[in-house]
Amino acid sequence: MNNTQFQSWLNKPSNTLIMGILNVTQDSFSDGGKFDTPEQAATHAIKMIEDGADIIDIGGESTRPGAEPVSLEEELNRTIPVIEAIRKQSDCVISIDTYKSKVASAALNAGANLVNDISGLTFDEGIAPLVAEKNVPVILMHIKGTPRDMQKEPHYEDLMGEIKDFFTAQIVKAKKAGISNTNIILDPGIGFGKRLEDNFELIRELKQICAMGYPVLIGPSRKSFIGTALNLPVTERLEGTLASITAGVMNGARIVRVHDVVSVLRTVTITEKIMGMN
Repeated sequence: MNNTQFQSWLNKPSNTLIMGILNVTQDSFSDGGKFDTPEQAATHAIKMIEDGADIIDIGGESTRPGAEPVSLEEELNRTIPVIEAIRKQSDCVISIDTYKSKVASAALNAGANLVNDISGLTFDEGIAPLVAEKNVPVILMHIKGTPRDMQKEPHYEDLMGEIKDFFTAQIVKAKKAGISNTNIILDPGIGFGKRLEDNFELIRELKQICAMGYPVLIGPSRKSFIGTALNLPVTERLEGTLASITAGVMNGARIVRVHDVVSVLRTVTITEKIMGMN
């Protein structure tokens, strides 16, 4: 998928897109430290595209629970050369996973096509006007707290209601900044300031988020709620990931952010056939 095809999909998000995760970090919970050079990272990105990924999501700062932020310079040094290296080989859709407007701006200038903001426009006031100016899509994710403290006893009186209220407010903010309605994607933030049971409820009740009228992304891949439920390490969470993806797609998710592209593509293909989508 190239950017023209992605823009067309945004106008009518029918089938499910697969977003391949490319963390160019040392401390991400699953794949930190695997890609030490831009060339290695680009090679992995191209492999994910060949395996069926529609989007490559590049992140230069770990957002795992307890993660410490990295400097602007470090995040730029990690991500921009990778985007440039991929662009030499492919016109694939590239997402920059950042909440920093300066990183997002540099990434878009280097060839990225959309911004994946884990803060949902709350950590950096420069993100919304940048996205509007560049006329690119943005993923608004719900998070309670920051990566450093989000898993320190998160609490909700009404999980789905609070997340919908957050999205309602941030959509208004996005539109006031000039972001097009068709450039907004929602992500309820599985694992980001959520208790074990909250993550399962999010997937179970995902239709409530989808009913807001925007494409919805979920990212359950290898996360700790699966590991806790099954008492398994990161390396053994594929089945739990695939079950979560299946339920998420059946409940309306139209983008899935994952590590295991081949397995997820097969799972999504069969899920959509069961649903009568293809």
